[in-house]
Amino acid sequence: MRTFRLSVYALLLASVTSGTHAAAEEMATAEDQQIVVTGQRQAYRGDFTLKETPQAIQLIGESQIDNNNITRLTDVLDLSASVARQNNFGGLWDAYAVRGFAGDENLPSGYLVNGFNGGRGFGGARDAAGIERVEVLKGPNAALFGRGEPGGTINIVTKRADFRNRGRLNLLAGSFDRQRADADINIATGDVLAVRLVGFYEDAGSFRETVRSNRYGFLPSVLVKLGDNTSITYDLELSRTEADFDRGTVAINGVLGAVPRENFLGEPGDGPVEADATGHQVQLSHDFGGGWSLLVGGQYRDTRLEGFSTEAELAGGRQRLGRDGRSLSRQRRSRLYEGEHVVVRGEIAGRFETGTLLHRVLIGADYDRFDNSQLFLRFRPAVIGAATTAAQSNDIDVFDPVYGRFPLPTPGPQTDRLDQQRAFGVYVQDQITLSDRVQVRFGGRFDSFEVSTLNRANNAAAARTYRRFSPQAGIVYAASEAVSLYAAYGQGFRANLGATAAGTLFDPEVSKSAEVGAKLALLDGKLAGTVSLFELTRSNVLAADPNNPGFSLPIGEARSRGLEVDVAGKLPGDVDLWFSYAYVDAQARNDVADLNFGFAIRAGDPLLNIPRHTLNVQVSKGIDIGTMRLMLGGGVQHVGERLGATGTNFTLPDYTLARLFASLTVTKNIEVFADVTNLFDTTWYSNSFNDLWVQPGSPRAASVALRLRY
Repeated sequence: MRTFRLSVYALLLASVTSGTHAAAEEMATAEDQQIVVTGQRQAYRGDFTLKETPQAIQLIGESQIDNNNITRLTDVLDLSASVARQNNFGGLWDAYAVRGFAGDENLPSGYLVNGFNGGRGFGGARDAAGIERVEVLKGPNAALFGRGEPGGTINIVTKRADFRNRGRLNLLAGSFDRQRADADINIATGDVLAVRLVGFYEDAGSFRETVRSNRYGFLPSVLVKLGDNTSITYDLELSRTEADFDRGTVAINGVLGAVPRENFLGEPGDGPVEADATGHQVQLSHDFGGGWSLLVGGQYRDTRLEGFSTEAELAGGRQRLGRDGRSLSRQRRSRLYEGEHVVVRGEIAGRFETGTLLHRVLIGADYDRFDNSQLFLRFRPAVIGAATTAAQSNDIDVFDPVYGRFPLPTPGPQTDRLDQQRAFGVYVQDQITLSDRVQVRFGGRFDSFEVSTLNRANNAAAARTYRRFSPQAGIVYAASEAVSLYAAYGQGFRANLGATAAGTLFDPEVSKSAEVGAKLALLDGKLAGTVSLFELTRSNVLAADPNNPGFSLPIGEARSRGLEVDVAGKLPGDVDLWFSYAYVDAQARNDVADLNFGFAIRAGDPLLNIPRHTLNVQVSKGIDIGTMRLMLGGGVQHVGERLGATGTNFTLPDYTLARLFASLTVTKNIEVFADVTNLFDTTWYSNSFNDLWVQPGSPRAASVALRLRY
């Protein structure tokens, strides 16, 4: 009998997309061959099955992405109840909170791409065409990941070249004049060289009047095998987005729903904002044998965002809407944001024994350099008085908008600055098998940061250096074949980039996280789930400074605690299930002045855009019809009431959305797909920054797609 030990992600992915996590730990026998899947070798993760990991991890695979017809990262993350949408900068970047905590409001949320810090910068909202799966790594990760978001880390695993020849073409048409095409072709030349070509193009209107977007990207990957134990991968990211900047709708005197959700309150004459990203990633993998391996690589990513926007003025003294209930006074802004991000990292993973104890260790180091350049110009409406004209306040009628009513104002100088961060970190982790049932994990990370800021408007400069050690610990107890229990604790450390408008650098953000939970493998491993309880605290939290756009100010401490239940797999009757629920209580922990809007924040106040209850449920079933296969499915997403403006009583209402989808596999190469979202045409709001910057959600929409494979 021949035995093969596999540590490739593809086999684990097969189990994940069928909902059977436990299958990746089982043994499959076929005639005289036995295949033993020993785990997944991922950067920062090591050779650990999900059941062995003292941490809640949610994997969103390709089948979930396909069944929901998802084309953007933000919509992928909606499948996890632990993730809440945040202010998305007019739809031009990805912003989210994990377990109630978000990052810097003036920057996109950070995430990993194949283990590299890759979410920083201004390249636009990430498309899903190049995503193989998304890993939601919750809780105390900082002892390894270092610079992730405080509530957890999102790791995107991209579609990379392998040695299977195949291809796929998707053609889609949908509501609001939406057309899209994406392709994924993998070409292997023997077992030495493989190339994977992924690309997408989308042109779409919107339910918002005059608003359009145009996006395209090219995401190739090359794999070169250098002998039996060594390989090199290269991944390129080229993406371009042109989209009208849209701050959304307004609440008149704090009341939503009076203004039709289709009314665009900016100016079409501003033209689209352009967001570009160019990234390169190279990684070498080597297997030394005897359970030891090496990952080393680097990444360079250059991003740029440029364009004009017209958006609501937030200062009450300059806003006419609160006076007459229909005239919205508006700013006009010009932005040129540029980001340059360099990451180099290496990691050794291995195993050894000391007596009866098995040690599995990770030892690594990384270097991270990020430059954030922002040139920001602004026109502001005049202070509202008896003699202030509509032209001076750049007004628009929110109920009957007339575009181009006044000449577009010329923005004047506001912000011109360069923020830089240099960071070096080393980490170690040891997971020790004490017995067949008990494993313990210890680890730590040492970080050294240097942050600097240059106000190019007045040549004021400042720099500071920070150093800190962040520990982690965890334990896993296998109560039975079906149940394992775990507990974990970790600390986080993250330098807050930039400075106040006065040039004062921020103290770093420090977080602490603890969780306990159970991992379940039910119905002979066909249904897998995790139940977890958590509590996180963080200090030196930042919020945007409205008096100085592009700058932030510290607002103190916050705490989040809650319960999560995630289940995925197959029910009896061959029904696929996806279930994700989270209860999150995220709140401020001290009394401070609200530096966003001039109101008081009191201990116990909820955090912005964080619902207490979130639920996402999807079910589907396949039916054979002769030689064809029909799949029918549906889903429900519920998001609870959320605070809509810090330091106020303004809230976004809860919402429940339903969707239906169906696919017909005509042959093994041809599939037709259709779906309807927001089935009952619910009026809903996804996120807000203020009661004058509220993002309305889409009404009922439908799409059809043709999927061709070979």
